[in-house]
Amino acid sequence: MIETRTPLQRRLRRVPVAMVLLAALLFAGFPLFWLASNSVKLPEEITALPPVWLPSQPTLDAYGEAFRLLPLGNAFLNSFLIAGISTAAVVVTSTMAGWAFAIYEFRFREPLFLLLLATMFVPPITTLVPLYWIIQSMGLLDSLVGVLVPQRANAFGIFLIRQFARGVPRELIDAGRVDGASEWRILWSIGVPLLRPAIATLAMFAFVFYWNAYLWPLVVLQSPDHFTVVLVVNQLQSYTTAVRLANVIFAGTLMAVIPNILLFIIVRRAYADQGFSSAVKG
Repeated sequence: MIETRTPLQRRLRRVPVAMVLLAALLFAGFPLFWLASNSVKLPEEITALPPVWLPSQPTLDAYGEAFRLLPLGNAFLNSFLIAGISTAAVVVTSTMAGWAFAIYEFRFREPLFLLLLATMFVPPITTLVPLYWIIQSMGLLDSLVGVLVPQRANAFGIFLIRQFARGVPRELIDAGRVDGASEWRILWSIGVPLLRPAIATLAMFAFVFYWNAYLWPLVVLQSPDHFTVVLVVNQLQSYTTAVRLANVIFAGTLMAVIPNILLFIIVRRAYADQGFSSAVKG
């Protein structure tokens, strides 16, 4: 017997799911709301009890004060250079290495891959001193290049691309070889379009990671002109001993977060996996 439901009944069945999603949205979005709200409040409203949820007189003065106190313009440029170049390098190296581990048969492939995975379990703090000595011996301390050098490849990125590339239909690869395509052409013309969701995911993770990196840039960089936005915003903590510049701290923090949000908005459509089905049908 086929059970039939009215449109109203179907809508009512979605209410619990909608409530759960709404609760998750509020839980995840509240910190961002509180950050934005405090950035346009007066300092005394931030510490008021009971809390002031919305500012009585919204003002953008805190943003101008942040730029006046700190070299945020130069810091944003440094962060974009470090995060952008590092992300591009990780995407390229991870795509090539992950594709090779997934598609090609070669000697010691599995042991090499397991050794690569083992590096993911090494605490980053244990490699800090060796990396520092290497960068120092290369004369790259206090330079953006010194920050960039250790970030050319990423074990997690290789693992992610490899796992996704294992699902690429071998028929497509064989068809490319039959048509006379080189292995490089197969990778860039067949592999990359099919790996687009994984590449977009990796690019998102990599950019956010390198944009928010604090410890390694702090160790390598010494001149304020080379500081990233995370290091510069952290300096705001030293400008106040109470609440005088609390709204400025919130404003600087929000500006440091905005590029990550914009990146997600730009690449969100790449998460939809449309590659395999359309490729096989074609």
